[in-house]
Amino acid sequence: MAATVTDNLRKNLAKLLVDEISAGADSSQYYIGIGKSDVYNATDTVINPVRSNREERDHRNNMQSVKKVEAASFVIPRYNWTSGNIYSAYDDASVGIPSNSYYVITDNNEVFICLQQAKNSAGESQTSVNKPEVPAGANNYQPFKTADGYVWKFLYGVSAGKANSFLSANFVPVQIIGDTAANAFETDQKAVQDNAIGGQIIGIEIESNGEGYGSTTPTVTLRGNGSAAAATATLSGGQVVKIEMNNESAGLGSGYDYAEVLFNGSPDKPAKARAIISPKEGIGKNVIEDLKSSSVMLNIKPDGPVTVGDSATFIVGNSFRQISVLKGLREKDSAGGHIGGLFSGTSSRTTRAMLSASATSITIGRQISDTSSPPIRAYVDDVIGTRIFYHQNDSSGFGVFSDGATISDGINSISVDSANRLATVDPYSGDILYMENRAKVLRDASQQEDIKVILTV
Repeated sequence: MAATVTDNLRKNLAKLLVDEISAGADSSQYYIGIGKSDVYNATDTVINPVRSNREERDHRNNMQSVKKVEAASFVIPRYNWTSGNIYSAYDDASVGIPSNSYYVITDNNEVFICLQQAKNSAGESQTSVNKPEVPAGANNYQPFKTADGYVWKFLYGVSAGKANSFLSANFVPVQIIGDTAANAFETDQKAVQDNAIGGQIIGIEIESNGEGYGSTTPTVTLRGNGSAAAATATLSGGQVVKIEMNNESAGLGSGYDYAEVLFNGSPDKPAKARAIISPKEGIGKNVIEDLKSSSVMLNIKPDGPVTVGDSATFIVGNSFRQISVLKGLREKDSAGGHIGGLFSGTSSRTTRAMLSASATSITIGRQISDTSSPPIRAYVDDVIGTRIFYHQNDSSGFGVFSDGATISDGINSISVDSANRLATVDPYSGDILYMENRAKVLRDASQQEDIKVILTV
């Protein structure tokens, strides 16, 4: 049996995620966590994560802090318009995004979709040399033709706020505007949505050039259940080498669910072509569908200094190597169990801690051990005042430090006044939905990370 999952299912699953995050209910709070200050191995070479309970447990063991995901956005791979590139035209038969993308983002942070690729009289693809821009005085929702022969349609612009949260070197945010536009960018996109024309014939794809048409160019007839679409063929050497729609706007027609491309004449071998039909509601009505997005970006920006922003919840002066996405985190109960209430705070540490009047004698990033046999070991994540934050994993081994224990970081030894203080958030609660191992990121007090996580259905 041969079967496949459609883009619609992937899009719908991604939409459920975006909608759930946007709803903001306590039961569906999503968090991004960071952790693992210790090295992967002797050379600190990144280890590829695997989908296993053990891998999830490793991320939980190493976790330092979590911060709530306050917004999410559909995103698409980023393709910058560059003069001299060849771009594909939108094609309803394409699977995924072709290597020569059919959409671009310009240096004005405006996204355009290509409806017609420029071709010369021999039917050869030509480079794009004129940046797509809505012509002066034209409606932004109408397709337009640039001097190089490409036909483009404006879809939307990325606002400064969206760019700050979701635009990256590799991805571009994409959204659908609801009943009310909140700013000029949304107003422009809503005009495109409201004026989209369903069932247009965007272009004609030649499947066979045919032979023996002589010097008389055949008439192109588009037969289907829509109306007003018209196209013109170009001959070269008695073959049909190019078919262009007669008008980049009015000539695309409307109302087509299906269409057949016919040529008149009696050639030695008839040409064959197929109509490329827009989505039912039209190009621009649903840009998530037009641009085949099924990826969602989650973003947090943890502050550096412990005295501002995320307060003391994110560590400075140490590193992290793992990123996780979690849902349904719970608070520790008073006895340290796993049955506390749902956590809905903005951010929190997740590491255990011990108290010592001499805590500042311990060096951040080193391994500590007590005097038991065999010794209990842990990695020091941070030291603040009298509090030492630490984690344990398979490399250090596990154990419970005792009140009054003597611990050493290999340089200094101190006495523990109170061991195993618990964080507000239980790192072993909730579901881990995403795991990423990466090269060391060192945090300091002068920086703010911009952590973007892409989830693709």
